[in-house]
Amino acid sequence: MNAPFPPPARLTVRLASPRGFCAGVDRAIQIVERAIERYGAPVYVRHEIVHNVHVVDRLRRMGAVFVEELDDCPDDRPVIFSAHGVPKSVPAAAKTRKLFFLDATCPLVSKVHLDAERHFDAGREIVLIGHAGHPEVEGTLGQLPDGAITLIETAADARAFQPRDPANLAFVTQTTLSVDDTVEIVGVLQTRFPAMTAPHREDICYATTNRQEAVKQLAQGCDLVLVVGSVKSSNSQRLVEVALRAGARDARLIDDATALDPAWLEGVKTLGLTAGASAPEVLVEGVIQALSARYELTVEEIDAAKETMAFKLPRVLS
Repeated sequence: MNAPFPPPARLTVRLASPRGFCAGVDRAIQIVERAIERYGAPVYVRHEIVHNVHVVDRLRRMGAVFVEELDDCPDDRPVIFSAHGVPKSVPAAAKTRKLFFLDATCPLVSKVHLDAERHFDAGREIVLIGHAGHPEVEGTLGQLPDGAITLIETAADARAFQPRDPANLAFVTQTTLSVDDTVEIVGVLQTRFPAMTAPHREDICYATTNRQEAVKQLAQGCDLVLVVGSVKSSNSQRLVEVALRAGARDARLIDDATALDPAWLEGVKTLGLTAGASAPEVLVEGVIQALSARYELTVEEIDAAKETMAFKLPRVLS
């Protein structure tokens, strides 16, 4: 059993900005909501639309049915592909079955897919920096024939990598990686293979970069940093790692306020708070409310960047 919360005391909360939903997540959720409004329930979604249990549960209550494979979808209902992207075989199979489908892939993930195809068409061997098993990585690997892309997860992998032609390489990355980890891996590759072609623009998305920068700014001097997000969320997990590297004494990933453990808060005077790109703001508000019931709070907002990015919805829904 958890220990009782400490007696009321002062607590400074450093609130990261930006935090929470990014433009790609917001677009994906809107696609599901509008599809239900336009076509009625149920609407089928291949894989979780974004990695957050609260978002998924709310959409399920509205009439979304989440499945892992296209075979689980009936022929007569709309199907939506998640924000993480899918292998090319998935829309191809949907077309064969004459399914009506909507693609909620984040446009920044689609950019990585296009870059990989461009490198393949140019005859380059492709390296993908990312985490094995993540749906975004599976989607990117699935854009090209088996063996066309080599997945590299760590700097050690980069040091061990043996290409077919060192002079004819290119790399792309998963969009939700740790910026610092990726810099290290890219550094190893570019030192070994100076001719390697890099992305025209950074593959790690603006939202991931901005949220990590905000955490770096607030973490130093924090006794504890709380990251609101799902354990399945790569960008949320990276925020915990970034907080610890940036000087936080402790950092924890929580789904919502109910996951707060009083033991974490013992002796905490300064607490950092942020949310991954798939976590709704209401969950952050819930954490602040839970803390304010037990502490006299001083909330300081740490502004790392202003975000104005927005992505258009599919034409059939706009």
